[in-house]
Amino acid sequence: MEKQAIANAWTGISSCENCGIRHLALFADLEHDDFELIHKPITEISKRQGESLYSEGDEGEFLYTVRSGVIKLTQYLPDGAQRIVRLLRTGDVAGLETLVNPTYEHYATILRDAELCQIPREVVERLNKETPRIHTQLLSRWHTAVQRADEWLTELSTGSSKSRVARLVIGLSDEKDHSCHLFSREDLGAILGVTTETTSRIIAEFKREGSLKDMGKNHFWADLDRLQSIANEN
Repeated sequence: MEKQAIANAWTGISSCENCGIRHLALFADLEHDDFELIHKPITEISKRQGESLYSEGDEGEFLYTVRSGVIKLTQYLPDGAQRIVRLLRTGDVAGLETLVNPTYEHYATILRDAELCQIPREVVERLNKETPRIHTQLLSRWHTAVQRADEWLTELSTGSSKSRVARLVIGLSDEKDHSCHLFSREDLGAILGVTTETTSRIIAEFKREGSLKDMGKNHFWADLDRLQSIANEN
């Protein structure tokens, strides 16, 4: 076993011990001795908006913990249309499916500049076998992913287009200062399963009525109370 690999994983490049989001991350419950089981280093990587993290069907060599930024998981329909099936943010894990399937099941693309921890799949598999703490974390991650999928289906796939856009805007807004950074109209449409034109029309309507105030560069101030009223409409 390479001591440098252990050092890298625990206190080196990826700085797991002092990680600012460790309480949210996959290795939250691991103790120092657990890292003796790591035989390949965990590294931090940066990805810019628009870059691909992996594609559907690629060999799943790594899992990724999101330290910052936003990643979209996309699947393509038989007619070539795309549907964004989930958004990953700080603390989420990309590529969990590779623990039961050797390949990735989505196209993972960076929506906002991201910092990620790249974890070799073999590391997670070994920890899963030899320490119950990582097994508990993995079960928790699977449960969270299922909950998110259920919420996605309920919140963003039912009701009128206008109410769905309102729910999405609320979900992307900061409750404290009401700031909201939206994605491209194409991406918003792919999340909601509506056309780009429909999304653009509704966002323009929200701006006219004061539900959104344009702060520039897809940055808005959101009237969350007004948007919630719209979201509750059928």
